[in-house]
Amino acid sequence: MTHKLIIIFGFFAMAFSANCQKYSDHYYQRKKQFEATPDTEDEIIFLGNSITEGGDWGAMFPNKNVLNRGISGDVTAGILNRLSEVTSSQPTKIFILIGTNDLARGKTKSYVINHLTSILLEIKKESETTEIILQSILPVNPAVGDKFSGHKKNQELIVSVNWELKALSKKMNIAFIDLHRKFRNPKGVLKPIYTDDGLHLNMKGYQKWKKILTPYVG
Repeated sequence: MTHKLIIIFGFFAMAFSANCQKYSDHYYQRKKQFEATPDTEDEIIFLGNSITEGGDWGAMFPNKNVLNRGISGDVTAGILNRLSEVTSSQPTKIFILIGTNDLARGKTKSYVINHLTSILLEIKKESETTEIILQSILPVNPAVGDKFSGHKKNQELIVSVNWELKALSKKMNIAFIDLHRKFRNPKGVLKPIYTDDGLHLNMKGYQKWKKILTPYVG
């Protein structure tokens, strides 16, 4: 094979690899980091997307073995793709918050519920003693900030999905935390005091979240 052909082959190989990458570079970097971290006893795992990743859970619960397994931009399929690392330590508890990115990408309510059902079943199968705490999708606020319009247009859909999540948690006999109700104002949107962009939580938002979760963390 000539030098020129080797260069061309290498170029197409890299292009093929890039096109086959299903998730972001950040996703794979975080996943690799998680997989390289040794399992420990009595882990309490916070599993989700950027809203979870943005929380300094170790500082909020310093007397617990808390691990942050949030990845910015993650979706339900992404959680399923990396769930084996989460269950390998047989964690004491797993707090799950996922779904808003799926909806922003045009996925249906049924899609989100089906994938979350698969996530819950997989955890129950691979880590039977783990207590699962399913959290509702947080509200959004279209009037705050000028970014994330794809997320913030789904106010009614988020409410509909949350009703299904509540029913799913009851069906599967797991705890459910209605974060939407606790973070919304009378208009049904995320209270501006808890966000700077209408989607993600600010420091006051995380303080509020910590207060909600403290009885569940134990």
